[in-house]
Amino acid sequence: MEPCRRDTFPAIALATAYLTDELGISPEETVVVCPVDPYVEDEYFRALSRLSEQAAKGEANLVLMGIEPTYPSEKFGYIIPGSKDEVSEVETFKEKPDALLAAQYIEKGALWNGGVFAYKLKYVLDKAHELIDFKDYRDLFDRYDTLEKISFDYAVVEKESKIQVMRFSGQWKDMGTWNTLTEAMEESCIGNATMNEKCENVHIVNELDVPVLAMGLHDVVISASSDGILVSDKEQSSYIKPFVDKIDQQIMFAEKSWGSFRVLDVEPGSMTIKVTLNAGHSMNYHSHKNRDEVWVVIAGKGRTVVDGMEQAVSAGDVITMQALCRHTVFAETELKMVEVQIGEDITVHDKMKFELE
Repeated sequence: MEPCRRDTFPAIALATAYLTDELGISPEETVVVCPVDPYVEDEYFRALSRLSEQAAKGEANLVLMGIEPTYPSEKFGYIIPGSKDEVSEVETFKEKPDALLAAQYIEKGALWNGGVFAYKLKYVLDKAHELIDFKDYRDLFDRYDTLEKISFDYAVVEKESKIQVMRFSGQWKDMGTWNTLTEAMEESCIGNATMNEKCENVHIVNELDVPVLAMGLHDVVISASSDGILVSDKEQSSYIKPFVDKIDQQIMFAEKSWGSFRVLDVEPGSMTIKVTLNAGHSMNYHSHKNRDEVWVVIAGKGRTVVDGMEQAVSAGDVITMQALCRHTVFAETELKMVEVQIGEDITVHDKMKFELE
């Protein structure tokens, strides 16, 4: 899991390094990368298998899946194939056009670029080492927050000449925008939300503990979460990315492989977080240079290690750690804690990891 957002090239490079360096998978093995947000049926997954088999032949460094377009969409880039065969060389790529230009592309046999592609691990691993200075997966993970934000398309695909495309004409619907997502929602409101009878074609997704009320709105999507609130015309919602990219805000909630955390309060000199550790999981053994921490256990059982001293903890226990103190916590059951960070310089970068002896 990527430690922070750095767009698709760093993420794919990290996953590739993990497969080879941590899991020991052969660099000659093929993998398929695909977005998580399309609505598909079983034929799509059979096509992914064929895509992998095509990449294994080694005829091209990348094999893309080209989606047969159903209308001249402005939301997708386009792949111009060299022929009408099921598998063909890629002649060129076209950026997201207006509807008129998209129609012209489709007349020429263009396919939607759905962001699905296959490659041999060695190819992307070599590209990663070419573009990023790192030793192995662990080194790449530790410096991940310093990497340039860049998409796989810009960093690799557009510069690669040895590319094939495989056609796919089955069910495929992109859920990557609020507009298309709401088309698939069975209910108009999710969470604590209400709208009056004057609302038309309005959808609300509310993850907050406060009510959301909409009145007299038309063709609008409202999304409320701890990371922010979006109120948008549905058509305009597909243009959200450049605005979100400009927002530099403390991450308020995240789900991790070990559990989750939610920021409860941020003040000058302090931050309060609710942390949930899944049973059997733990934090890294670490310390902070510029902040003290206090853990208040509110549910579950576990054990802490603070500067080498281990103790059992359960609901009601309070553990304090001064700056530079090494500490970790292990969850025997699901463990919930309130963590209070106190210091003048509280950042995610202030963390030193250690091996637990």
